[in-house]
Amino acid sequence: MQSLRYPLEEYIELSISHLRNCINSGINTVGVLTQYQPLRLNVHIGIGIPWDLDRNDGGVAILPPYESTDGSDWYSGTANAIYQNISYLDSYDPEYVLILSGDHIYKMDYEVMLDFHKKNGASVTIATMPVPLEEASRFGIVVTDEDHKIKEFEEKPENPSSNLASMGIYIFNYKLLREVLMELAEVDNCDFGKHVIPYCHEHNEPIFAYEFNGYWKDVGTLSSYWEANMELIDIVPEFNLYEEYWRIYTKQDIISPQYIGPKASVEKCIIGEGSRIYGDVSNSVIGEGVIIEEGAVVKDSIIMSKTRVGAEAIVQKSIIAENCDIGEKVVLGDGEEAPNKLKPAIYTDGLVTIGENSVIPRRMNVGKNTAIAGVTEPEDYIDGRLESGGSIIKAGDKS
Repeated sequence: MQSLRYPLEEYIELSISHLRNCINSGINTVGVLTQYQPLRLNVHIGIGIPWDLDRNDGGVAILPPYESTDGSDWYSGTANAIYQNISYLDSYDPEYVLILSGDHIYKMDYEVMLDFHKKNGASVTIATMPVPLEEASRFGIVVTDEDHKIKEFEEKPENPSSNLASMGIYIFNYKLLREVLMELAEVDNCDFGKHVIPYCHEHNEPIFAYEFNGYWKDVGTLSSYWEANMELIDIVPEFNLYEEYWRIYTKQDIISPQYIGPKASVEKCIIGEGSRIYGDVSNSVIGEGVIIEEGAVVKDSIIMSKTRVGAEAIVQKSIIAENCDIGEKVVLGDGEEAPNKLKPAIYTDGLVTIGENSVIPRRMNVGKNTAIAGVTEPEDYIDGRLESGGSIIKAGDKS
């Protein structure tokens, strides 16, 4: 369910964060692979002007799945997505190809990684970093020798033998990558971690681990995404948006400045342009064009663009997508925690998750580990309440 697991606006922001890294690393030819709704991503990125990627040779291209004379389908895996765009890569005849995952937040100079790749005579270089051993089963795990050459690679092992995790960032010699993708063309759900890297390892290709020591956050879960946003609000954030030598690029819309009302209170927040704050907001990230009405209280939350929080509403530890309407005297994040009944592995850690274009009627109470998508009515709630662990799904994928 895209509207809940990741609001589309955040897919866009995650994608363009890699554009910032690319242009700061001197990379000027970028293809952006997108599975769903390419129009809004295309509108945001355009021809790449904010990232200095509006070029006659190279630049940025949006690459959704498409129907060709040979037929096609949705991208069934990370490697399959690259395979379906072989003609795009062939048109540039590159010596090296950099593959990036879309659900990570970090700053990296890819030129340094490429120098490491060349110096070691690698066929494949994988960016890696240590993770807590208890989290290692979420990642591809590598074991290296003293020269950083990879001896073993395990994709999301139950009992990891190392805590050195793949960051989902790869540099390939393109000739090799093309050969491997052609060889594995008929493999179902062809994936880099499950198929391409093991294939290269089995065929004795030199694979090296480039160990990264900067900030990196895998935001493959709602909880990690919420944590990453909360970290941005720190007095000196670990992921610093304000460094002069590593500029942050994005599309700039022409909108009015933010407005903080005379009775409002704002503490430790990021507030987007065009937002109007009349209530109390603390420890939160507020997108552009958000309205928080008088008497409303917002804490520890992420509210995306063009959402309204009604008067005297209380919003606690919530992720609210764009274009939502939270009615007057609504309470989000109320009561004790309970596991979510619909998708307990996704809606966790006490979060309230509201999908884009959703409406919550006035005076409704919503518990923790809950999910709401679509325009809801009072009769969708039992005695005006959605208990902790509950879900109301009236839009998107209801499975």
